[in-house]
Amino acid sequence: MTTETNTAFEGFKDAFKNIQNLDVPEAAREFVKKSANTAKDRAAEVFAGSERVTAVIENAVTESVTEAGKISRNIQQAIYEDAEAFFAGIDKLASAKSINEAVQIQSDMLRARGEAFVSRAKATTDYLGKLAANGAKSAQDNFAKAYTKTA
Repeated sequence: MTTETNTAFEGFKDAFKNIQNLDVPEAAREFVKKSANTAKDRAAEVFAGSERVTAVIENAVTESVTEAGKISRNIQQAIYEDAEAFFAGIDKLASAKSINEAVQIQSDMLRARGEAFVSRAKATTDYLGKLAANGAKSAQDNFAKAYTKTA
């Protein structure tokens, strides 16, 4: 049995030696090189695409945070102006010498607050319209940047 095992082992050993010395055709080597280079190029394209998408997301988030900050500051400013106008009105009412004068002061205050409200509503509508238009344009530009291959 040892002789049979040694003979079988020798056969495998000879076959393995022949495989090690087998020449690989040039076409096969070129195919492997081209395939590897194509895969490498595709990986680079995927990476570049993911970088563009990440940049677009960062840009959108930054713009959103900036706009949220502006909106918050404008709301705070409006609240402060309203409080200031209210206390100024109270001060004027306190200085009224007659009921007719108090009614006139109250009427003037209400008219002024109404005008301020209309002005703010118009400014808010204009701002939101511009914000929506800029947001749509920005989204379109960012989408184009993210999905356009650089040559």
